Amino acid sequence: MKRTKVDTGFTEPDMTPMIDIVFQLLTFFMIVSNFESTKADERVKLPKDVLAKPPESRPEEELVLNYGFERNAKGEITNPTPVLFYNAEDIPLDRFKPMLEQERRLFLAKDGNKALDKVTVTLRADSEVPTGLVQGLIKVCQEVGFSRFALKATQEDY
Repeated sequence: MKRTKVDTGFTEPDMTPMIDIVFQLLTFFMIVSNFESTKADERVKLPKDVLAKPPESRPEEELVLNYGFERNAKGEITNPTPVLFYNAEDIPLDRFKPMLEQERRLFLAKDGNKALDKVTVTLRADSEVPTGLVQGLIKVCQEVGFSRFALKATQEDY
């Protein structure tokens, strides 16, 4: 008996254009993604301010310091003393000066004596950290030799 091929009308779609579109979308989102959050610590709850705005230009060199509280899974403060979240450690302010001096030496080794003039210390302080303690952190940074500072806040709607 002779078999005949029956055309069912179904053809397999060509997936090549779909794969091309997916790769183009991946590339697009990788390029436009904001990687600033990689230096941000999620435990720091930034203050909200109506006047907060993103910086007009990115600093040449940046040292980001996250200053906040240890919190539990619900977001409640577990330790009333704020700490600096630095290299996966929670360091109190009174023990942080040697780490800042090490950062200073690294910047000096990289760019020489004018390196510290290029470095902006970006402070991401929790909204519940008292202002006096943030000023204390700035003072410690100045004692080490840093002189340019920026404070982070989230923008609040009117």
